[in-house]
Amino acid sequence: MAANETLLREAICRYGRSLFERGLTPGSSGNISYRLEDGGWLVTPTNASLGFLDPARLSRLDAQGRLLSGDAPTKEIPLHTALYDTRDGARAVVHLHSTHSVAISMLPGVDPRDVLPPLTPYYLMRVGRTALLPYHRPGDPAVADAIRGLAGKYSSVLLSNHGPVVAGADLEAAVFATEELEETAKLFLLLRGMNPRGLDAAQVRDLVSVFKLEDSVGQLHAHGSCEAGHAGCAGHGPAVKD
Repeated sequence: MAANETLLREAICRYGRSLFERGLTPGSSGNISYRLEDGGWLVTPTNASLGFLDPARLSRLDAQGRLLSGDAPTKEIPLHTALYDTRDGARAVVHLHSTHSVAISMLPGVDPRDVLPPLTPYYLMRVGRTALLPYHRPGDPAVADAIRGLAGKYSSVLLSNHGPVVAGADLEAAVFATEELEETAKLFLLLRGMNPRGLDAAQVRDLVSVFKLEDSVGQLHAHGSCEAGHAGCAGHGPAVKD
């Protein structure tokens, strides 16, 4: 086994344990993958807790998704494949069952093109924007078609009643973006009905320009939080009726 792959295995286990210990994905939920230089993958096994991963037992797949070594891979392979296929530069994918993100996916009136408003700069910088997809049962191959239907426009996708799936340029970027999504979802729920002040259009444009964010981030958030139609933001009423 190459030294680089050994380090990647250890990193997947280290990040998995951190996510688990902070309550971001309970039990045996969630999965992490990394696409290797040869086109193959490292991915967490099926029915494995992210808090107790063994580097030697991670699933090693070839470029066609065939198991080469380790335990049987997660059944969520289709959603990982779809993000790798449609997001240029994606090298890692994280899927969690994080509580606040799942809660957002269950709210009425959520804009499927842009689930959360621009509440903080780091949501835009790390996540950009998040799409909401209709419910599919875990492991349903049809979820891959739904993700491909987004045409690579989103690195962050929220599966209804299930959880987020986030791609990144490396493992750290994917993990940090998933955490930022969860924290923004938590803020959104905490602030419901309080008429929160999010970032305005000028502030969004500034972030897009300075940090070279994807053009689509600025286009979709062009009106800032007050005019984007997000329930719970200023002028749009509470996200949840108390």
